[in-house]
Amino acid sequence: MDSSLEILDSDMRIYVGNLKYEVDDNELRDAFEEYGQVLDAKVMMDRETGRSRGFGFVEMNDDDGQTAINEMNGKMLGGRAVVVNEARERKPRAPRGNW
Repeated sequence: MDSSLEILDSDMRIYVGNLKYEVDDNELRDAFEEYGQVLDAKVMMDRETGRSRGFGFVEMNDDDGQTAINEMNGKMLGGRAVVVNEARERKPRAPRGNW
């Protein structure tokens, strides 16, 4: 496994919701870099349409990440007040039928 892609124990994955559909990875990264080094920033895209799903994730170290959450939650980004909190682990999904 490529160690550069692993999230270290001292890194935090941050959920950013209510993004305007026009916000891209770079704009998301720029907004969070004010609070520390951004290790990764990714707006989630719909596989079918290629359009933003209106949320993304940012990875930062724990200290900077907590500061960013406190400062960015409710702040305007791209004309919308964003919802920012520590990301939760993704729950396993039930298998889909073969349709």
